Amino acid sequence: MTHSKISAEKAIALEDKYGAHNYHPLPVVLERGEGVCVWDVNGKQYFDFLSAYSAVNQGHCHPKIISALVDQAQKLSLTSRAFYNDSLGEYEKFITSYFGYDKVLPMNTGAEGVETALKLARKWAYEKKQVPENEAKIIVCKNNFHGRTISIVSASNDEDARKNFGPFTPGILSVEYNNASALAELLTDKTIAAFLIEPIQGEAGVVVPDEGYLKKCYDLCKANNVLFIADEIQSGLGRTGKILACDHEGVHPDVLILGKALSGGTYPVAAVLASDDVMLCIKPGQHGSTYGGNPLACKVGIAALTVLKEEKLAENSERLGKILLKELQAIQSANPEVVKLVRGKGLWAAMVINERNGKTAWDVCIELMNNGLLAKPTHGDTIRFAPPLVINEEQLMECVSIIGKVVKLF
Repeated sequence: MTHSKISAEKAIALEDKYGAHNYHPLPVVLERGEGVCVWDVNGKQYFDFLSAYSAVNQGHCHPKIISALVDQAQKLSLTSRAFYNDSLGEYEKFITSYFGYDKVLPMNTGAEGVETALKLARKWAYEKKQVPENEAKIIVCKNNFHGRTISIVSASNDEDARKNFGPFTPGILSVEYNNASALAELLTDKTIAAFLIEPIQGEAGVVVPDEGYLKKCYDLCKANNVLFIADEIQSGLGRTGKILACDHEGVHPDVLILGKALSGGTYPVAAVLASDDVMLCIKPGQHGSTYGGNPLACKVGIAALTVLKEEKLAENSERLGKILLKELQAIQSANPEVVKLVRGKGLWAAMVINERNGKTAWDVCIELMNNGLLAKPTHGDTIRFAPPLVINEEQLMECVSIIGKVVKLF
């Protein structure tokens, strides 16, 4: 059966009529992707500078990942955890060895991974730290983004994320990001179970903390018998120039949350990694997921992590990230009235745009789109740049040229 090609207008109209209005996409309808590029329904090519919020670090439709997906899909896709399957143990051994942990708890999405980590931390606090029942607290950072569930938006200070969604989950404290002294004050409370942090804040606009901050926070947690939980769903898997952003400071989180690029953008795969001491607090029947640990996800996860290492994508991110940041800073210097600030680490950067003549970061993104580059604003004035890590220097410089050309227009 063949299907006639849908027009961009029709595709947008269908989503508007039948879908929830919980996103505000750029007006482009994508049909195909390969490597660093995507094509719309009219055949126009674009550089993807969002990478599905860092889910396609390995590039669109990476052949090794797609091959693993197709091969397994033709054999066995789902058993549930009511039975063993022949792929899960292999995956668990592979990923725990890859990151240096005793155990993994597989889930599907990043938000599920965060929820799992919060449950683990509370369970550990009651059973190992002897925190009195129902008193365990989690510390989070202001301006964080860990997902959209009720418990996670309870940890947010974003008004859009919170308004009219209460009452909120109790037991969550908020501390200023990039302020280890403020964290130290809160850690004097003996009921603190864990500190949950994005090593680099993604949704906030690629906010990079001071060098040494993560290590100070980790040491403070160790000194106070508090779990250090790293949400590396966006920052991990090569995005910042290391396999994990925590690797820049030699920090090995007590609990590590992964998602997005763990599947190379082909299938929802998430994971929570921890030591036996933490993970074995969860017993049969106390947590789970029908799809978590399914054979399809396991094979895809192994392939996606193998590609990262074999193709040295973290190293490419580190090398080209320095070039990207330098070039964006040059654009800022040449256009200070348009670009307020540039920041980044690895192939993850942000440009803060001054509103001028009624033009905003959204308008800049529309013009970038018109010139063949896709990026998206966050928090109104900030544009994130996060190309697939398979990008080469020639492609990067072409993209920098597009950004420079567009910024000059404003």
